[in-house]
Amino acid sequence: MEANKPVTTTTEQPQPIRCKAAVCRKPGEPLIIEEIVVAPPMPREARIRIICTSLCHSDITYWKMQELPAIFPRILGHEAIGVVESVGEDVTEITKGDIVIPIFIADCEECIDCKSTKSNLCSNFPFKISPWMLRYANTTRFTDLNGEIIHHFMFASSFSEYTVVDIANLLKIDPTIPPNRACLLSCGVSTGVGAAWKTANVEAGSTVAIFGLGCIGLAVAEGARLCGATRIIGVDIRPEKFDIGKKFGVTDFINSGECGNKSVSQIIIEMTGGGADYCFECVGMASLVHEAYASCRKGWGKTIVLGVDKPESMLSLNCNGVLVQGKTLMGSLYGGLKPKSDVPILLKRYMDKELKLDEFVTHEVEFKDINKAFDLLVKGECLRCVIWMDK
Repeated sequence: MEANKPVTTTTEQPQPIRCKAAVCRKPGEPLIIEEIVVAPPMPREARIRIICTSLCHSDITYWKMQELPAIFPRILGHEAIGVVESVGEDVTEITKGDIVIPIFIADCEECIDCKSTKSNLCSNFPFKISPWMLRYANTTRFTDLNGEIIHHFMFASSFSEYTVVDIANLLKIDPTIPPNRACLLSCGVSTGVGAAWKTANVEAGSTVAIFGLGCIGLAVAEGARLCGATRIIGVDIRPEKFDIGKKFGVTDFINSGECGNKSVSQIIIEMTGGGADYCFECVGMASLVHEAYASCRKGWGKTIVLGVDKPESMLSLNCNGVLVQGKTLMGSLYGGLKPKSDVPILLKRYMDKELKLDEFVTHEVEFKDINKAFDLLVKGECLRCVIWMDK
């Protein structure tokens, strides 16, 4: 079989495709670009030719992880954009040639949660880090040339020239939107902007504190800016993040490594005269969740958790303090966004030059250099590195 070509047959049904993918075979080791076979889509699935994909910290986390839910071999990647190559039975929402982005949380548009404005957590297809397809348990669409299975990641697996994605995880978008910008809304930027916009409902004139100024933290700042926040305080251990943060609306900076005998929460309370209206934890550390919660104002302060800590990490809050202070603590998966209704709004705001996306892309590489993207993100030298599949 020639790479990127379907197996020739007399039937018109989609056939297996042989293509290249960057396969993670061992934790923490460089990805191996090898030829694989991608099976045809099953009912309610589509096979996508990936145009470009960006690297997210979640990919790094599961690339390093050695125990379940890590599993190998696996094709990582979940921030992407592609062209529909073929669709399975019962797919009417999209057709061959459509431009789509995969989104890791499902939006079935049928269950009580997907129909509600109160939640973006699909009941029919709850999110989990699964190595399989969304609605076909213990099945994969990837095999290597020896016939051995290769596992999926976050229902996208975009580090492959072709992938198969469930229709509940696909959003059709305007083909005129630059692909190296649209792919960012598959995960990180949407999560941050959405957390400010949809989860926290940041109000004009309010004060926001953001713990961690990586891509998601800066996206929170961008969302807070769009919502009209007056003061946006960035907390990080790297002072150069303040200059970067200014592009997205950060007005004040706290170097958490240089606070002397005061805690970050004490400094924020002093700066704001009682605490920030909204605090966002964007690193993934239980200790920072406590600090963020302590930093928000009594009575109406909201703390939003976006960072992913180890599964066994626990929070410990004083019950009397929770009662007396009247604060809110909540999680925000994908920023509370409903993929099929909210992401098109963000894409339009980008095209209308309201939402900043260009500034998040600091590097672009060819697919053959995908391990360079990993090096850049691990070293903290980029926000988002876009990986082009065909350049």
